[in-house]
This record gives sequence, structure tokens and C-alpha cells, in this order.
Amino acid sequence: MIDQNVEPIDLFIIGGGINGCGIARDAAGRGLSVTLAEMNDLASATSSASTKLFHGGLRYLEYFEFRLVREALVEREVLLKAMPHISWPMRFVLPYHEDMRFESDTPTSRLLSFIMPWMKGRRPAWLIRLGLFLYDNLGGRKILPGTKTLGLRGTAEGAPLEDRFAKAYEYSDCWIEDSRLVILNARDAEARGAMILPRTKVLSAARDGDLWRIETQNTESGETRTHTAKMLVNAGGPWVGDIIQTKVRLNSKEGVRLVRGSHIVTRKLYDHDKCYFFQGTDGRIIFAIPYETDFTLIGTTDAEHDDPANKPVCTPEEQSYLLNFANQYFKQDLTDADVVWTYSGVRPLYDDGASSATAATRDYTLKVDANGGAPVLNIFGGKITTYRRLAESALEKIAEQLPNVKGPWTAGVTLPGGDFPVDGFDAQVAKLQDAFPFLDAFWARRLVRAYGTEAPAILGTAKEAGDLGRDFGATLTEAEVHWLMTHEYAHTAEDVVWRRNKLGLRLSAEQITALDAWMAEHRHSLSKAAE
Repeated sequence: MIDQNVEPIDLFIIGGGINGCGIARDAAGRGLSVTLAEMNDLASATSSASTKLFHGGLRYLEYFEFRLVREALVEREVLLKAMPHISWPMRFVLPYHEDMRFESDTPTSRLLSFIMPWMKGRRPAWLIRLGLFLYDNLGGRKILPGTKTLGLRGTAEGAPLEDRFAKAYEYSDCWIEDSRLVILNARDAEARGAMILPRTKVLSAARDGDLWRIETQNTESGETRTHTAKMLVNAGGPWVGDIIQTKVRLNSKEGVRLVRGSHIVTRKLYDHDKCYFFQGTDGRIIFAIPYETDFTLIGTTDAEHDDPANKPVCTPEEQSYLLNFANQYFKQDLTDADVVWTYSGVRPLYDDGASSATAATRDYTLKVDANGGAPVLNIFGGKITTYRRLAESALEKIAEQLPNVKGPWTAGVTLPGGDFPVDGFDAQVAKLQDAFPFLDAFWARRLVRAYGTEAPAILGTAKEAGDLGRDFGATLTEAEVHWLMTHEYAHTAEDVVWRRNKLGLRLSAEQITALDAWMAEHRHSLSKAAE
């Protein structure tokens, strides 16, 4: 039985990815009491393994997913204003050639094959231009510039491409630092009263009348706790189905389809700051994106993934696929030797019975189960671009179950460090360098990209680099790591160099090991001080 002396919370959220943290922030801001448990580090799975884009999903137009695309296009600018440090506009170059093909199972492909069979699956220029016209106008674009036609001969955009590409279309989307987005949502949720519990595994969740009783265990200390909540939110991402079956034990027909997306990172392949949108002869698309100043990110694949317990990795076959795809466009012949890092994530899509992983819907599906007592909300699918709207939709479902839930509030409200204009990044960098002259351009830009207006708080009263404590390499200092441990839930070197930032691309294995040892010792002293 539940201890009647313990006041139950309103929401208990399972999952510390973008959906869980976004819902926690929204709910806490509406005055609900919230606890979130994540069995690993925040953003340790899908939410740190995206293609790092706030985008409408141009290719989803071929599946007639107009509502999803429109919502995502509207959200790009809403989100851009709220986080101009971790998100920024980018221009995308879509080279055109007559050999471009549809995927054979898209609704658009089937329709055109019926109406214009002589096209034999080709994707004509007029159709691409129509799609880009819709892309420009579906979302009420105000900040981002529209599409234009681009000649590639003798231009910076055409220089890295094979000579057969003479024309391209250039359109707008946005970059997003995905794992930092999760951390900032969690921090803001906590500031508004939520309890955020990383490295806390849910052992079981059982209905007890009108309440949930949730048993958790800290994965580091082994300590167990019992929580009671009026409603449960299953935002487990790839584990959403497992949670339904083994933790909550619902008799549910809802299913999840796990689709793996892999990426490769190479040394910088070209000198401008625009992205490429490449279309393959198989109808699929990939992006080639400027990454972390000195690198290029190429992705993604779509492959079925059988079990969330199996850590997703970029397979040799997927790496070869991405290299061969890119080699259809770039003059430079890329090989395995050019790949400096790979990563892979699993998208937990709603199982809509689509014929292929690529065709499965990217739209989100929210299902409430209130049979037998206390309600549970299960979250399927979703795109990182629509996480805030997903959270609002989740709160609509929650409001049907819990009384007196306040209305939406998150649109336009900045995340920590984001309180400066969309076009104010360079001014923030200059201001930081004026205050801390020992920062070089790379260091200053990296700090503002990560922390925005909070960067000065990390540097404190430092007059020179040595005042920031130990230098771990690649501009990472003791002062910054201490901030990440005390403000952003970081416990290990992996948390820091692959999720709070991407300095793992620049640090040696020995440097990362030394950082991990320092953090372990420092974590011990912090826990002693808290006792």
C-alpha cells in the first residue's frame, strides 16, 4: 500500500531524452509537480544521435505528411528565437541532375508513375521546385530567407562537386545542438520545480487505485526509492514498448518500430558554411553538413533495428553506403580512411505498418491508457524539431486526466543562455572576448555556442587561462567541467566530451582518460561536501 502521509506528485516521467525533458519543462511551468527518471545520462540515446537539424522534412512532402511538415516549419523559427546559441540558420544546397529518382513506394512516386509513366520514376526539376515552393510557404516563414536557384559553375558551392552538376536549388533550415537542447530543457524544468533524476532506473510501475507506485534505483549507488504519482508518462524513446510490456505491464496493441539512423564524420570537405542535400539513384537522401568547425557530418541511413538493448552502431555496410552515396557528388573520392568518427541512434517510430523503414511515419502519436485506474501516457515517434509542440500536445492529454492544468506557455520563452537576438551571436562572442581577452576566436565561439549569455559565469573572475584551473586540452578547463558537473548533470568524461560538447573529436584517448579520472575524484569530493 502507498504511504498516505506522502503527498503524490502529479507526473512521473520515464525517459530523459528530448520528449521527456520537454514535457517536464512544460508541465513544471504550468505548476504541476514533476519527477523525471532517466536510467543513463540525459540525452544518452536517440536525442544525442540525430542529424542535428531543426527542419521541416522536405522529403516528407512526398509522403503527403503536410501537417507534420507545416508544424515543423512553423516551429523552426519559434525555436530559433528561444535558443540562438545552440540553434542557427543554415542554407542547404540541393544539386540537380536528370538521373534523380523517387523512392518507388512514396505516394507522389506512385501518382506520377500513373499519370506520367514515361518519366520512369525520375524526379523532375519542376516537381522539386514545387516542393520547395510549398516548403517556403507552408510555415509562415519570417526570419529565414527563401529558395533560390544557384548556378554551380565557378562558385564556392560548386567547387567540391563533380563537374556534371551545373545547377542547384538553395533553401533554408536550421542547425540544432541536439544533446544540449535536452540538457537546457532539463535545467529549465528543474528551475521551475521539477525533480530531474539521471542515472535512475525504473524497476517497476504499478497501479494502486488512482495512483501509480514507481520503484526506482540509482544505478551508481544502488539506492532504491518509491515514488507515487497521479499520472505516468512513458517517454522511453526506443524503450517505450519495453516499458509498456515489462515495467507498466499494459495489455496494449500499440507498437513501436525501431529504425536505426547512422552517421559518419570526416575531416572538413569544403570551405563554405552551407549544407548539401544529396539525392541518390535509389530515391533516398543524405545530408553533408559543416560540423564542429573542422569536420563534415554525413548522414543518415534508415535501417530496421531489432532490440533497444542492442547499442546502435554504424555498421561497415552503412558506412560504405554513406561513403558511396557522397562519392556520387563530391570530386574527392572518400574512403574508410577519411572517417574520423561514427555514431548511430534509434528512432522509436509509431508502427503504422509502412512497407519500409524509410516510409514509416515520423509524426508523433500520443496514447493514454486509463483502463484499470491511474492514467499513463505513452509517447511514440516524434522529430526533434517538433519536441515543443509534442510537449504541448502531451499536456493537452494530461489536462484531460488532471484538473486545473494551466494553458500553453513555452512558445517564445528562452532556454538558459538564449536571451539574445537571433542575429546577435557575433556580438556575444565579441563581448565575451572583451571581458576575457585571453580567449582566442575558437574558444570564445565554442563557449557562446554552448552556453550563450551564461558563458561569463563559467569563466568567473579569471584574468588569464591559468585562472581556470587544469587544462584538459582543446580549450576544456577545470572551471568548465566543474560547471558541467554542478549545473548540467555530467558525471563522466563521456557525458562531457560527447554530449555536453563534441571535444571528443579533438582530445586524445589519454586526455579523455585523464579527464574521467579527475571527474571521478571530483565527484567523490562533491558528494562528501553534500553530506
